[in-house]
Amino acid sequence: MTNPYRGRPGHSFWRQGVAARVAEGVDPVVAMPFAIAPTDAVATAGSCFAQHLSRSLVAQGFRYLVTEEFAGTPGTRDEGYGVFPARFGNLYTARQLRQLIDRAYGIFRPQARGWALPGGGLADPFRPRIQAGGFADAAMLDADRSRHLAAVRRMFEACDVFIFTLGLTEGWVAGRDGAAVPLHPGVLGVATEPGDWRFENAGFAETLAQLEAFLATLRSVNPRVRVMLTVSPVPLVATYEDRHVLVSTMASKAILRAVADELVRRDPSIGYFPAFEIVTGPQTGARFYAEDLREVTPEGVAFVMALFRRHCLVGTPAEIPPPPPRPGAPLPAPVSAEERARYAALTKVICDEEAVVMPMGVPGRAT
Repeated sequence: MTNPYRGRPGHSFWRQGVAARVAEGVDPVVAMPFAIAPTDAVATAGSCFAQHLSRSLVAQGFRYLVTEEFAGTPGTRDEGYGVFPARFGNLYTARQLRQLIDRAYGIFRPQARGWALPGGGLADPFRPRIQAGGFADAAMLDADRSRHLAAVRRMFEACDVFIFTLGLTEGWVAGRDGAAVPLHPGVLGVATEPGDWRFENAGFAETLAQLEAFLATLRSVNPRVRVMLTVSPVPLVATYEDRHVLVSTMASKAILRAVADELVRRDPSIGYFPAFEIVTGPQTGARFYAEDLREVTPEGVAFVMALFRRHCLVGTPAEIPPPPPRPGAPLPAPVSAEERARYAALTKVICDEEAVVMPMGVPGRAT
């Protein structure tokens, strides 16, 4: 019987596709179902790492869609605008994404209204860190939320390409109606009653179902949209499971990666860009992580974005920065100050998770 692997391309084999290419930099992208043109309206959402994609698109002159901009409306501050297409903040879980579109179109109306912050002001439970100090009162919060959800509708209806970065499976939901929030209110010093919020760690089936429901609604309002998925390579800052954070991180990323793979198998028109594999694979020897082994370095971001340019964008150069050194090999010359400054903006992201390990003030209350 003929060996069925005979004649397969080099990238099908670990030795040729990975081990032999470490010195030049491993490019694991074989094919993408579509490319993004400079005229395409691109919307991004997801975990902290999604912000790297948006800033890279802007830096290269692509049409990054922004539907909510600062207008000086009373009660609002010029914070969080333009970082996301609409000012929704980070969407860490699939449930958050699904509920965002459902809230925007009135399919889901959560009971949570506002969180009274310890220092005064009301935070929107679904985007608690978009504006320091929150809103002055409930009327201003409600008015801003209405403007925001209108901008979310415009985003979903106008985007040609929607890119979602899956970040976490762990999250917190309201005990009354299952409304998903990016942070437990207690992280912000907001007092709660037992049972108000419950921990949820979504498995494969739950995560897949949430994303399928989201995609169905998205395509009902925008049939032409093209969808791309990525998985964030950033580990959990903390876990609420009774186990080591490393185990929780690996479990979470495995579920998210498997869900992305399943969605692409079911619908080959959905693109998957392997940012997770590029950063976390053994070929990098962890050199794309900073000393905390969590933050992705400017060099790592640059390498990921260069491969994204090469395979996902048309009309831009396909320049690849120097690859990470082979494990045990001499370190290359340090990145210059000019190069580091160039990528500094790409590595400074808004991350709600960081509040989990930051000291907070006196309690407020959740409503």
